[in-house]
Amino acid sequence: MNTASIRISNSEKLALVSNLATMFNAGIPIMETIDSMAEDSKGNAKKILESVSADLVQGESIYSAFSKFPLVFNKVTVNVIKAAEEAGTLDVVLKDIKVQIQKDMEFMDSVKSALTYPVIILIMFLLILLMILVVVIPKIATVFLQLKVSLPLPTKVLIFLSNLIIHNTISLLILFVALFVVLFFIYRTKRHLLLNIVFSFPVVSNLIKEIDLARFFRSMYLLLTSGITITTALTLAKEVVIRRDIAAIISRTEENVLAGKKMSDSFKEKRSFFPGITIKIVEAGEKTGTLDKSMQDITTYMDYRVSAALAKIIALIEPLMLVFVGLLVGGMMFSIISPIYGLISQVGGGK
Repeated sequence: MNTASIRISNSEKLALVSNLATMFNAGIPIMETIDSMAEDSKGNAKKILESVSADLVQGESIYSAFSKFPLVFNKVTVNVIKAAEEAGTLDVVLKDIKVQIQKDMEFMDSVKSALTYPVIILIMFLLILLMILVVVIPKIATVFLQLKVSLPLPTKVLIFLSNLIIHNTISLLILFVALFVVLFFIYRTKRHLLLNIVFSFPVVSNLIKEIDLARFFRSMYLLLTSGITITTALTLAKEVVIRRDIAAIISRTEENVLAGKKMSDSFKEKRSFFPGITIKIVEAGEKTGTLDKSMQDITTYMDYRVSAALAKIIALIEPLMLVFVGLLVGGMMFSIISPIYGLISQVGGGK
């Protein structure tokens, strides 16, 4: 079984970690917990639990068994579980991991909610456009051609698209299916490449920066709370961010910490990326020796910033989408009505 390619949804991951934490806290032995969960699971979740059970029987640790599923458990999660196993605090850490998964799910749900409205509007517009091109334009085009009306460029474009769809329906369907398959394949194999293109858009890029910082500080909190050193925590936390420039900043911070500098000093060099309050909180945590608690406070603050940024984008997308669709519909109707007015003026002039 190729465990490196197995993935499950966030909801399945949350259920797995949540059930594991609940049963573990109830004092049920780990082997009995895993086997019981495997009986009630299905699909890839069942495969993961069966693999973990087999590894535990052979004497492997939980973190080692989880590390075989990199698409399900990232390096931060694996190393936090490793540290927790060694420290005997697995029950606490599992609860923290559960909270982190919940935060990721809440964000994804918010994104899906924000995109639902514009996507529905866009689909409806495309369906209306297709109906007009297939039903309305051919009839109007016939009249225009018979009367030899002078057509503006937008009308000619609509007639061209209409003829293209009507006379090449099967070829276009095959082309769209092939394009969908190719895009789906690229998404499955080169997901980061597509996401990087999307994340390069100005508004989206700023939101991703806020999300990256929230995930970075949350991961640092989990790692530091588990007793992992700052430099190791920085190395692992770098894996959870999406933007390369932020990953480079974290790498530079790790180098500075290894050289004996403070983390807050590195953040000060990149004030454009880190909100001033986060630098102050990190600085206070370094002075008082409570850096893990500082990371928790920053995580709460960054979660608020992400929610606020997402709310602004949602408020911006809806009116922009309406204006965009309105312009397209207006332009399309103008392309149809303009030659008709031209024809009426010619008839009136003839009289």
